[in-house]
Amino acid sequence: MSAPVVEIRRAIAADAAALAAFAERAFVDAYGPLNDPADVDLHVARTYGPALQAREIADADACYLLALDAEAITGYAYLHANAPPPVITAVAPWEVRRFYVDRAWHGRGVATALMQAALAMAEAGGARTVWLTTWEHSARARAFYAKCGFADAGAAPFRLGAAQQTDRLLVRRVG
Repeated sequence: MSAPVVEIRRAIAADAAALAAFAERAFVDAYGPLNDPADVDLHVARTYGPALQAREIADADACYLLALDAEAITGYAYLHANAPPPVITAVAPWEVRRFYVDRAWHGRGVATALMQAALAMAEAGGARTVWLTTWEHSARARAFYAKCGFADAGAAPFRLGAAQQTDRLLVRRVG
């Protein structure tokens, strides 16, 4: 597969509104058809919006990477250097808190390039382990993360609106 024709760069404050709109659309596209609309709406209201993304972009312990095609967002990764669940005991863990690629760009190498950039960013920030969670029913995402070297480390609860769901906790070493 040839490399995608996208630019990957760190998000800046001016990206907050476009990032929020893309992130909401990507989430609804991925999970909306499979969940109660009220739960999706509640999650979206709590998670996405220009002010929320602006605060996340400004967070010194976090990093947003954007995949862009002619300035249009095609995907993003949101990384955070924070404490993992107790099952992850590795030193210097970073979380890939969100990772989405626009459906029109699936299978074109954007996700792989974005994940490589995210892993490199985490490693440059001192990470020795990267972890993430993904919905247990998201077979495509789980297959992609396995291809990227992530191993299943157990279950993790996830609240989508009022619904309690189960995510898989995935982990891999870097560096």
